[in-house]
Amino acid sequence: MNVADAMTPGDDVVTVSLPGNRDDALEYLRTGEFSSVAVVKPNDEGEVFRGLVSREGLINNPDEDQLALLVEDGPTIGSDASLEDLAAVMRDHEARRVPVVDGDTLEGIVTITDVVRAIAEGDADGDSEVGDLATTAINCVYAETPLAVVERELSYADVPYGLVVDEDDDGVDTVGIITEADIIEVAEVVEGEGETGDSIADEDDDWKWEGIKAVGNRYIPTRDVEFPEGTAAEFMSDDMVTLSRKKTAQHAARQMLKHDIEQIPLMSGSELVGIVQDMDLLKSL
Repeated sequence: MNVADAMTPGDDVVTVSLPGNRDDALEYLRTGEFSSVAVVKPNDEGEVFRGLVSREGLINNPDEDQLALLVEDGPTIGSDASLEDLAAVMRDHEARRVPVVDGDTLEGIVTITDVVRAIAEGDADGDSEVGDLATTAINCVYAETPLAVVERELSYADVPYGLVVDEDDDGVDTVGIITEADIIEVAEVVEGEGETGDSIADEDDDWKWEGIKAVGNRYIPTRDVEFPEGTAAEFMSDDMVTLSRKKTAQHAARQMLKHDIEQIPLMSGSELVGIVQDMDLLKSL
């Protein structure tokens, strides 16, 4: 199986065109269905592929309106490449979506979900045990952490999930999982700017991060996402899918597709021993 067999063909790929503005991309990214959108520039012969605009790029550049200045370079691949080659590109660049190009022409998009589906259906190697692919470094958040702080914690940890823990009579227990997708689903995209004061967080806020100090009368761009009040416990999924370390990558891939999830905690009895993410499954190829 090669990339051409797994990709979404160009005619079905959602794109935005140059010249344009951030709202053209935001229309698709704010839904949470896409993490990035392909950007093309029309010419006399059709369209030329220019790169991707990502959700993270829009959040980190809230004052930039020109689409051309938000385009990011990234890896590409040819349609005749093998899934093994694609897996190597995704791992090396931590890329979840890779444009499939022929010269400057966008032929399609291939995603991590496409590769997971190939593993699940037996079109790619899925015999490895997930215990050999998983990581034992698990990101956790406290159940009473405010949602806005959870989002920042996931961003700083550079992972798309947090296992939610809480205390009970027997100690600390894992009570659920919260993901970027859960947060995006309830987030509201806004735009604006904030005037710097002595600190961005209120001095009495127990959950504040390190304050950013004001310099004169400068303004800083605010993040263009607002989060509802509430805690990790209120927005988490408490019905977790789990696996044992002995299950195969193929089994894990099938569970990820069935439940529409990107990571699965690994348990040994009642003990949490690791977590396998969709990107980890690429190690089996």
